[in-house]
Order: sequence, then structure tokens, then C-alpha cells
Amino acid sequence: KTMNLFLELLLFLVTLVYSYLEAFVKLFLPVRRKSLSGELVLITGAGHGVGRATALEFAKRQSRLVLWDINKHGVEETAAECEKLGATVQTFVVDCSKREEIYSTAEKVKKDIGDVTILVNNAGVITAADFLSTQDHQIERMFDVNILGHMWTTRAFLPVMMNNNYGHIVTVASAAGHFVIPYMVTYCSSKFAAVGFHKALTEELSALGKDGIKTTCLCPVFINTGFVKNPST
Repeated sequence: KTMNLFLELLLFLVTLVYSYLEAFVKLFLPVRRKSLSGELVLITGAGHGVGRATALEFAKRQSRLVLWDINKHGVEETAAECEKLGATVQTFVVDCSKREEIYSTAEKVKKDIGDVTILVNNAGVITAADFLSTQDHQIERMFDVNILGHMWTTRAFLPVMMNNNYGHIVTVASAAGHFVIPYMVTYCSSKFAAVGFHKALTEELSALGKDGIKTTCLCPVFINTGFVKNPST
């Protein structure tokens, strides 16, 4: 057990050092960025935190935005900030734990707004407690939002990307999708699933010859966004 913990810590440190070195090199050899102007970007969980910050970055780059969140007030606040930057924004109140709600809202987006070219699966939930104290409904909700929701949104918007061989799917997972944390068994499990979904989807798109559809997986550590109270603990 001690050896396993040591190996996990070593892997984490190696990954961390590599990431910092990669970022340092890119300061001097920046990768050419593609234009995001006019892209139709859909972001789930856009009402606060990482989702809001992501929306603002796309707004600065003249993307058209479709923002989903379960919190009406939060997503409208994000939209207002993006509109100040000149972006065109549409908002929807969506519970990403409900498959049919995802599918029905996706149909509205496709019919009334257009084809999504960049999908950012960011919505997530967390309950921190020991495994046996975590309630059944909490376990179900974490999997419904943190992984199944990603699958339903991807199934809704991927077909057009496949037809056009063009698009980008972003999976916002977590460092907890690579390294386990006590008292977060369900959350870690759902994030491991999200990372696995990203990797498997990437391989499948490659096998199908869809080289115009890009994929990205983000695995942040604790971020002080209100998603986790007292992240330093």
C-alpha cells in the first residue's frame, strides 16, 4: 500500500513538472492558435467558476456562445459579462443530470441557432464524504452529471461534426481522474470515467478517420471557484 501511494505521488510529481516545463517552453515557442471567430461554442455549467471563465475567453475571441446551466441567475450573469465583450450569447437553463432535458434542449439549439462546432462539457457536481456516508442519490447524481451528461451532450452534437469532419469536443475532468483522494471515492470514480471517455472517444474518431474533429481533456486541481468550499483542505 505504501509503495502504491509512493508511485502515485511520483507519477503526479512527474506529470506536474512536465506540465510546467511544457508551459515554460511555450512561452518562447508559442503554438499557432486557430481562429475562434464565428465558432458556435456550447458550454455546460457556464453559470460560475471554470465554465464562466471559459465563456469569457471565448467571448474575447469573437465566438458565438450557447451557455447552459442549472442556475438561471448564474448563467444570465455570465451572458451579460460576455455581451459586454461583444459576444452574441444565448442561454438555456438545463439540468445536465437529465438525459431527455439535454436532448430536447440540444434540438432547440440545432433548430433555432445552428450547428455547434465546439462543445465544452464542463458541468460537474461533487459531494465530499466517506464512501459509506455518501447517499445513493448523491452517487447517482455525480455519475449522471460528471460522465453521463458528457455522453448525452456529445451524442447530441457529434453527428453533425462527423458529417462535416469538423469540430472540437472538450472534456473538463479533474486531477481526481488520475489520482485518488480519500473521502471522494464517487467523485474520483466519475472523473476517472470522464478521462476514459475522452481517451476512448479520441481513439474512435481517429479509427474512423475523422481527423477534423479535435478533442481536449482538461484536468484541473483544486480551484477556488465555490465548487469546493475550502479547497486548501
